Amino acid sequence: MTAPKPNAGILDISPYKGGEAAVAGVTDVRKLSSNETPLGPSPQAIAAYKAQADELHRYPDGAVDLLRQAIARHHGLPAENIICSNGSDELISLICNAYCGPGDEVLYSRHGFLMYPIAAKARGATPVTAEETNLTTNVDALLAKVTPRTRIVFLANPNNPTGTYISAADLRRLREGLPDGVLLVVDAAYAEYVSRNDYSAGEDLVRERDDTVMTRTFSKIHGLAALRLGWAYAPANVIAVLNRVRGPFNVNSPAQAAGVAALADVAHTDKARAHNDAELPRLTKALTALGLDVVPSVGNFLLMRFPKGAEQAQAADHFLRSRGLILRAMAGYGLPESLRLTIGTVAENDRVLAALADFLK
Repeated sequence: MTAPKPNAGILDISPYKGGEAAVAGVTDVRKLSSNETPLGPSPQAIAAYKAQADELHRYPDGAVDLLRQAIARHHGLPAENIICSNGSDELISLICNAYCGPGDEVLYSRHGFLMYPIAAKARGATPVTAEETNLTTNVDALLAKVTPRTRIVFLANPNNPTGTYISAADLRRLREGLPDGVLLVVDAAYAEYVSRNDYSAGEDLVRERDDTVMTRTFSKIHGLAALRLGWAYAPANVIAVLNRVRGPFNVNSPAQAAGVAALADVAHTDKARAHNDAELPRLTKALTALGLDVVPSVGNFLLMRFPKGAEQAQAADHFLRSRGLILRAMAGYGLPESLRLTIGTVAENDRVLAALADFLK
């Protein structure tokens, strides 16, 4: 028998591995590996999800009208320029499906989200990285890597896994420095957590141009990761293209209903943000006091680097797991000396600090 041959580049892909959720032999486990909100989803979103139980035999609204309108109201954007998806991961794939192929290049920052090279390789395109400065996107380095083959530039801002960001001025400088025909995709999955005055999620550039897209998600601050719900704000020309390549019913009805309800519960979102605003600096200070190098973060997670390198980071990971604490190892991102910690509840964060203090004795 002869096996079918996959397209070029497919077998070069290292499958994406999400944060683990269990430790063998340990019952009281806290998952702090996937940047999930410790407060969970809005009670209103849960109720809206449950209310869909008797309608599961119906196809969802393929146009996602109610949710797009709710997003438009909440963010002050035109609904016709919003597209919804099965998580923002789907948007990354759809954009690569539509705008790149064999012989093309997809550019991103050195420690950017792993889905960018996966989506590029799946289309036969070549992923290209630009070096960072202090684990922060370097606009000049990105622009220096642009070639006539560059079709898409992905920018996670804030970046996962580093938690760093570039300013609105630098974002604009990147856009203006890219050649005509190159699509800039600003992945703003953690935008709701950022309180810096010089930050922009990219809405202004999308509004002004026909070559820029902003992607967002309900998985983080809204706590709907299990429902896989994302969206993008894009110019009309890009919306028209993406609507041609997405599935006709790519967002299920319970997810749509929960998303509308989550946006309406502003108090719950504010509570989640306030919790992060308090715990992020507290943990940064405490981890630094333990002797770890903590990268300044504007997201809901911290990247901590161990002074003795990869071997110590791996040992710390094993020790924490023995205490029922799952963080995210970073070797896959080229940061083997680091672990990424999701901001959890106060009790969970205190458990991590106590365990690390014991490990570092």
